[in-house]
Amino acid sequence: MNYNFALVGASGMVGKKLLSLLEKRALPINNLILLGSKSAGQHIKFQGSSIEILDLASFIPENIHITIFAAGSDPAKEYAQKFVDAGSYVIDLSSYYRYQESVPLVIPAVNESSLASLKQPCIIANPNCSTAQLLMVLKPIHDMFCIKNINIATYQAVSGTGEAALAELDHQVQYNHQDHKIYPRPIAFNAIPQCDIFLENFYTKEEMKLVWETQKILDKNIHVNATCVRVPVRNGHSEAVFMRLNNPTTRESIIELLEGAPGVKVMDNPALLEYPTPLEQCNDTEEVFVGRIRVEEIADEYWASMWIVADNVYGRGAALNAVEVIESLINLNKI
Repeated sequence: MNYNFALVGASGMVGKKLLSLLEKRALPINNLILLGSKSAGQHIKFQGSSIEILDLASFIPENIHITIFAAGSDPAKEYAQKFVDAGSYVIDLSSYYRYQESVPLVIPAVNESSLASLKQPCIIANPNCSTAQLLMVLKPIHDMFCIKNINIATYQAVSGTGEAALAELDHQVQYNHQDHKIYPRPIAFNAIPQCDIFLENFYTKEEMKLVWETQKILDKNIHVNATCVRVPVRNGHSEAVFMRLNNPTTRESIIELLEGAPGVKVMDNPALLEYPTPLEQCNDTEEVFVGRIRVEEIADEYWASMWIVADNVYGRGAALNAVEVIESLINLNKI
């Protein structure tokens, strides 16, 4: 069976990557409808055809099986439920629905069971990009050794903020200017320890997303402490992760475990200076890369640490995860 798809935000950075992945994965698409607001009237090529972007506000959502919202929280808030009411599953890439208890927050390789229990079309939330790559690696470790605490520092690429941020980075680098509009400080040649707004607990919203989403997707009992830093990298988020385990393990055991984990690629050979970097590994890549794996016993506690890198736009945190949710819905006969 072929399905009718709708994509909101096709002209944006993530929307373009979604179209690329839909073509690459050869999903059974009968009809693809592109929707937008400011972009309405533009044409985008897909599978050799030119498709006009229709106006989201005036579109009547009938006979749509799956809709992807990749246009931010405001359109999702206003229109997503209308598509559900018309019989469409909605996958929302914004943060608007993630923390609503009734809305499943899904990484198929981690908690596909959240999809298996669905009885009818609904909104499905896509996780934050930093959370998605983190939990792809932590899921098998937690299943085997039980993670109690996580301390994480993220080094997040400018692409996570969008095309305007990338343009600002390029301008600052090219002209050595300190002018900035997107971030609170110049991003070129800098590291800004603030991603998103500060909350009352002195953590930023991006840091708390890692807390909330890890506990919702993986285990509500895991304590997470995060510091999120924006760095002058064009694409690819990196994470330094330190975790306390309930059960003893070794570096060799964790490497063996991760080498068998779906969607994870181990790059860890200190003798050859082998470890992942965003420049080398994050060019429309689907894997989550992990290296610098270490294990030590401290005061009768077992700690593991590692370095995780993934493409934050094309890969786990955005386009790829949404497409894999669609594939799961199809495989589970939900549509």
